[in-house]
Amino acid sequence: MSPRPRKGRAAASSRPPARRRTRRPGRRRQRADERLIGYLLAAALTVALAVAVIQWLLVNWWVLVVIGLLAVLAGGGRLYQRQQRAQWEAVRTQGLRYGLPQLDALHHTQFEEAVRDLMRRDGCQDALRVGGGGDLGADVKATDPYGRHWVIQCKHRRKGLAGSAVGTPDLQVLNGTARQVHGADVAVIVTNGRVTKPAVDFAGQQRLHVVDRHTLAEWAAGSRPLWDLLRAVPAPRKPTSLS
Repeated sequence: MSPRPRKGRAAASSRPPARRRTRRPGRRRQRADERLIGYLLAAALTVALAVAVIQWLLVNWWVLVVIGLLAVLAGGGRLYQRQQRAQWEAVRTQGLRYGLPQLDALHHTQFEEAVRDLMRRDGCQDALRVGGGGDLGADVKATDPYGRHWVIQCKHRRKGLAGSAVGTPDLQVLNGTARQVHGADVAVIVTNGRVTKPAVDFAGQQRLHVVDRHTLAEWAAGSRPLWDLLRAVPAPRKPTSLS
């Protein structure tokens, strides 16, 4: 008797070959196509709207004239406002006055700004506050009408004369940086407090200038510019109308 064929092999050989599934376009591609169509429609609408606006403006050209006039008037108004602000600022600066109680009440940064404004009042148009971390002893820099470069260190005392005195170490910092680092012709320390006698003596030896509370009060009151209140100020660098 011949051996019977196995059922497993017969069943396997009798199965038809599996068909390959055809891939359909994915959802991502469909969404990309939809986005592209949307972009194209939006671009077409934008171009059509722009063409319609241009055609309308060509017919109604007077609208462009009105818009141009309004722009000119707006620009002129802004320029006029800037000029007015500059004039008022000049008037304010020329008439700037401070009393000692005002200066005592300031924050130390505001005190530096007040010193800067007083220098501007006296004709130092480039006066600039540079105080802050790493200022190397220079809180205010300015060039006076005679061409002299000023470097000013400010020491504000909220308690005025009752506050701590400005001492020799403060003058030593100014002496070490004012000329060598900042190129000063005039090196000044300004305080609304008091200055020790050794510090005043050191300043005289090193050609430094000290503006104590009494000198500050006279300067801030607007009687004379600072260089008229100090002794032994260097000669002018250049001749001016004030010479």
